[in-house]
Amino acid sequence: MKKIIVIGCPGSGKSTFSRELKKFYNIPLYHLDLIWNKPDKTTITREEFDNELSKIFNEEEWIIDGNYQRTLERRIKEANTIFLLDYPLEVCINGATNRVGTKREDMPWVEDELNKEFKQKILDFSKDKLPKIYELLNTYKENKNIIIFKSREDADKYLDGLILNAK
Repeated sequence: MKKIIVIGCPGSGKSTFSRELKKFYNIPLYHLDLIWNKPDKTTITREEFDNELSKIFNEEEWIIDGNYQRTLERRIKEANTIFLLDYPLEVCINGATNRVGTKREDMPWVEDELNKEFKQKILDFSKDKLPKIYELLNTYKENKNIIIFKSREDADKYLDGLILNAK
């Protein structure tokens, strides 16, 4: 049974990495941004979001892509494999900037700009979110496969290794 979460700074490439894992493992992939956000740029309620998450947890195998700090501890507890994309700030800013104007399967609309509020979330991520993520990973590290990448190259090598080892 594979129960995988992929977390990291916005713009780090969580969705892209998750799609590659899905191709390799052929298990369902859930993008939290797609669950939380509606096409009209409103959101579902927290209760609805939590219910959707519970439905996913009831499945035998899954990949969940996204941060959503409020539910992170619950997802870490449920997962047996955790990927953290802990990339430099410039990589994440570039990742978020490069996807502006692009239709994505993990978002119900096309972003037409990198707005100030979202950019600030990226700028503050390592200070505001990353310490709590590492704290949770340390708390729940028993019986978990925790893989931390510090660069896209390391993540790409890992994915290449999965493919090579499968042949």
